[in-house]
Amino acid sequence: MSIVLAKPVKDLIEEFEKLPGIGPKSAARIAYYFLNAPEQRAERLAENLIKVKKQIVNCDICFNLTDKKVCDICADPERSPYQICVVEEPLDVIAIENSNVFKGVYHVLGGVISPLAGVGPEDLRIEQLKSRIKELENKDPDISFELIIATNPTMEGEATSMYILDYLKDIKNITISRLARGLPTGADIEYADYMTLKKSIENRIHMRD
Repeated sequence: MSIVLAKPVKDLIEEFEKLPGIGPKSAARIAYYFLNAPEQRAERLAENLIKVKKQIVNCDICFNLTDKKVCDICADPERSPYQICVVEEPLDVIAIENSNVFKGVYHVLGGVISPLAGVGPEDLRIEQLKSRIKELENKDPDISFELIIATNPTMEGEATSMYILDYLKDIKNITISRLARGLPTGADIEYADYMTLKKSIENRIHMRD
């Protein structure tokens, strides 16, 4: 005998299922959690969802998510505007910021070049990146730039990286680098895939010259 769910419960489960990484069982557990939780908790969730949809925008400079015209990172006078880390999505900014080692600014592309998904260079913020660098270059023609391309190590990420490299070839005084890739700390070589080992060897550190 099939279990018949009340329509509001069924609709709620279906909405949770649409979230990334949430399957039918997880969606049902979340729905029943809110059914049994205090009403105020569901209200706070709804209020916060509406708030972010109404108040969160893209930074005018780097396109990271913010509730201001210019995000806190771009507005920070201690961050170097001449060192730009190019990432795919806002979540990548959070990951790099958590490392506490990067003191420059960011540029969020909004994805990667993916012909199969119908995403071309014109759909990303690559032109805005070039305009941003050109604007800084016009202010100080002698300044040197460092661009760190931090797209994911996928075929699409690599294609995007190469496109950016070619697209910025006419800009002077710029150093372009790619995040190093290799074996993570604590990993066993025997379990590493071919590409990881390849990059580890290519990006090896010399211990003695």
